[in-house]
This record gives sequence, C-alpha cells and structure tokens, in this order.
Amino acid sequence: MLIGIDLGTSACKVIAVSAAGEVVAKVLRDYPVHTTRPGWAEQEPADWWAATDEAVTELTASLPRGGREVTGIGLCGQMHGLTALDAEGTPLRRAILWNDQRAAPQCDWITERAGGLNELLRMTRNRMLPGFTGGKIVWFREHEPELFDRTERILNPKDYLRLRMTGDYVTDVSDASGTGLFDVAARRWSGELLDLLGIDRALLPDVVESVEATGTVLPDLAARWNIPADTPVFGGGGDAVIQTTAMGLLDSGPIGFTIGTAGIVAGGASRCPDNPGGRVQISCGNEPDRWHVMGVSLSAGGAFQWLRDALAPATTTGPVTLERLSTLAREIGPGSEGLLFLPYLLGERSPHVAPTASASWVGLTPMHHLGHIARSVMEGVVLNMREILEVCLQAGLPCDRVVASGGATKETLWLQILADVLNRETVTVTGVTEGGAYGAALAAGVGTGWWSDLADAAGVLSVERTFTPDPATVAVYDEIFDRHRRLYDGLRPLFADAVPA
Repeated sequence: MLIGIDLGTSACKVIAVSAAGEVVAKVLRDYPVHTTRPGWAEQEPADWWAATDEAVTELTASLPRGGREVTGIGLCGQMHGLTALDAEGTPLRRAILWNDQRAAPQCDWITERAGGLNELLRMTRNRMLPGFTGGKIVWFREHEPELFDRTERILNPKDYLRLRMTGDYVTDVSDASGTGLFDVAARRWSGELLDLLGIDRALLPDVVESVEATGTVLPDLAARWNIPADTPVFGGGGDAVIQTTAMGLLDSGPIGFTIGTAGIVAGGASRCPDNPGGRVQISCGNEPDRWHVMGVSLSAGGAFQWLRDALAPATTTGPVTLERLSTLAREIGPGSEGLLFLPYLLGERSPHVAPTASASWVGLTPMHHLGHIARSVMEGVVLNMREILEVCLQAGLPCDRVVASGGATKETLWLQILADVLNRETVTVTGVTEGGAYGAALAAGVGTGWWSDLADAAGVLSVERTFTPDPATVAVYDEIFDRHRRLYDGLRPLFADAVPA
C-alpha cells in the first residue's frame, strides 16, 4: 500500500493507493489561512503538521493490516511558500503562501538585479512572480532582518512535512522550480542568480528527483502511525506539477485543466522549452528528462466559492451552496445574456502578470439575477483559462484533447463549459478527484519498484467521463471570447492606478 499526502492551501489530504491504482482510503483535515493585511496570506506550519499527523494516524488505522502494509509515502503540496526555520528546525514565523502578493516590489528588484527579464529567463526559464519564494526571501530579508538573521533553512510547505517525518532538509526538482531560483533546464539551483541576489545557497534544501527516496520515517513516528520503521519517503512534487502527472500527462498531446482554488492549464514535454516573455511557468517534471509547462490563474473555483460566501449572509430563501449556484447557472444560456466576469480576485499571474488587477463584472443590467451571476463566474474562469491555453500553444505545446481535474469538476456544468469554450473533447480520469495526493502516490510507487516509470504507473488510469463540445455553443463562446480578452487591456489603466497590497 502507498500513502500519498497532499498539503493543500485549505486542507491536508491523505490517501492510500493499492497496486491496482485504487484509492482504498482517504482522510482530510483542514486548517485556516491568516490574512492580516490585504494581499497577505500566511499559515502556521504547526497546523500543517497537526493535520497531517492526525490524518495519517486515522488513515493507517482504517487499513486492513492497520498500516503494516504501507511500503512508501509520496509528498505533494502547495508551491512557492516560504517556511523559515532556525537551527533546530523550528519555524520562526508563519509561512508566507503562494497567493501572497506582498513581494511584488522585490520581484521587480530581482529582475533588475539579474540584468532584465531576458537575462532572468536565461538563468531560470521563469519570471520572478510575486507568488514565488525568491521574492519572499528578499522581502523577509528587508522587512524582518532580525528573524532573517536567525534563519538557517528555508523550505517549501510540503518539505516541512518531510523534515518532521525524516529529519531531512530536501525538496524535489518540481517544487524547487517554483522558487524562481532554480535553473530549470539544468535541474539545479542557479548559483549565478543566488550570487547576484546575495542569497546563501546553504539556506536552500538539497534537491532530488520526484521518484527518489529522501529518507525513512523516524522510528517514533513510524510506531505512532503503525507503519514499518524503514518506510521510505519519496521526493514527490509541487501540487500543480504532480497534479498533471496524476492525470497521465507526461508528454505533449493532451493538456490538463485543473479547476481548484486556482486554475491551472498544463502539459508535459520531453525537452525544456523556451519561455519568451515569461508568460507561462516552466518546471522540471516528476521524472528525469521531463518538463512541465503551465499557466496559472489565481482565482478559478475559488471565485465561485467567493461568490457563495459573499451572498450567504444576504439570502432569505435558504442557504447559498455551491450546488444551488450550479443549479441556478444551468437555467441560464451560454453567455449569461451579455454578462462578463474577469476572475482577478487575487490579482493575476497568467496570461497577464498583474498583481494589482482586480475582479470585475461588465455588462450588468436589471435583467440579470443570481443565475446569470453564477454562470458568468464559471464562464469567466474558463474563458480566462482559454487565454492561458493560447499562450501554452504559442510555447509549443499541442492540445488534442483536455483532461480535467480539480474539486470544481465534480460539477458537470464546469466540464461541459470547458468542452464548449475550448472546442475540445474533455475527459476525467481515474483518481483525478484526489489530485496531487494521487500523483505523489504514483511517484512513490515508481520509487518502490511497483512500476518501472511514470508512464507505466499511468497505465492504471482510465477515462471515467467524456464531454464533447456542442457546435452551436462553441460558436457563441468564440464570439464571447473575442470580447472577453479585450477587457483586460480596457481596464489595465485602472489596475495600474491601484496601490499594491
């Protein structure tokens, strides 16, 4: 039995996977996000560990042999976070998360220090985005120098779990790619960039491939979880990358669309592509000689959840749930009768690097009601992801069909809108609802020898649902898309006037 652990933004998911690829048990534990200022997002590493410890304890107790059948553990987690640790491995402050926007000025400084965007892209293949760890490190050094001086190591979130599990300061190549300090083509830290920024390499963890073992579970912890004392923990991956692996997308052809809190458009490649203008993110894939290309919209399913939360206090006709909003949206025709939504609730990363952008409705009239608003949010999210797809196509990724994943895709309306907006067959596959946790388990299975490589592991996947585009609806969305993508340029002067958080 394999265990996959996914340290998400809102919860930790732990699953057990059999050699047939079947998810035989699952436990979820949530924890809060702390937002003390606009644009800031932090979490307590102690909350991550408590949730993980409780979830694994409950999961192993539910297995037929109480956990003694576990042969390996794979890790996955939210990318880009900064977890600052002292010499004893104790967190010095709350972790700064991927969706935190405070480091935008530091990212500009890093780009200038590197010699401009083109030079930065030469070193790392990526822009230094406000969500990336590199900008956060510079912000931390500038704004909290006393804590920074006490910092011995900086880890991404999932790798703090690894430290607590094995005692090792290690990350994997895909998560390291999301720091903005990693030479993605060479699969190593960029010594050139670190020297220019004055960041000590010793602050950063060692790096392994996703399918490599990084140590074994500490004896006391193994006893508490009732798993074998020599259980190996594998490199795993950053959630956005290993989520794509979990969908079986290892090389060019299909492209994955993940509608979770954020929206991710991603595909695999057998070479490290160029990234003109830095409009997408290039990461190392979860296996040697594999790479991963993606564009990320910061608000996708999260925009729909925001709508539910914003409306809940005002309703007098019963609770506003995601299911009710979906039902209302189904009653509205494609295009929401002219109502357009830009989903920039947290600024935007792709297709536009715009940390000061904000969400907008355009076209509201007295005839629009809650159903129109709900459907327009769903359509706006997917239209924005179509823009990202176009950038990925320009980067050389083909897209012959779409594999969909993420929590929002439990609702079939999201999937049909995807098929119609993209004009491509859209499918879901086995394990897709388990996301990165499933991908982490597959990587662990390769590491333990269950499968020869990730392509072999992907053989356990099968298509579960298929959605085909409706030609009449495709024509409607093609016309709407042309108007939708002009909105950003029209509103950009207002975004530029905004003060960064």
